[in-house]
Amino acid sequence: MAPALRLTKRTDANPWPRMSSTFWVVILLTSLLIVYCGQLAAGTCEIVMLDRDSSQPRRTIARQTARCACKKGQIAGTTRAMPACVDASIVRTKQWCEMVPCLDDEGCDLLINKSGWTCTQPGGRVKTTTAL
Repeated sequence: MAPALRLTKRTDANPWPRMSSTFWVVILLTSLLIVYCGQLAAGTCEIVMLDRDSSQPRRTIARQTARCACKKGQIAGTTRAMPACVDASIVRTKQWCEMVPCLDDEGCDLLINKSGWTCTQPGGRVKTTTAL
């Protein structure tokens, strides 16, 4: 004889594990933290890669890659020797010194072909930056 099918629901079985509300709050906050940490605030930048080459005497070549979340009308650039969001017209017209790329005590000069700029320190040391 075949077993009879039960038509009544069991009251002692629950399809979802019973967890405290604190557990679910922790899970929710953890997932929000993971989502938030992967994104930058609008108008900010962060350096994601920095590479230095000192193989030549008295010369260091540094390359850095930055990730920026710029607002409308802005583009990734450099302000006071740090990556920053700058007005897009500065990059379009290649007037690099308008974004104030050098430190406060340094002087900024455009390269002749406008491919970048130089920052001259008071002691005479020159840092040259070219835009890609």
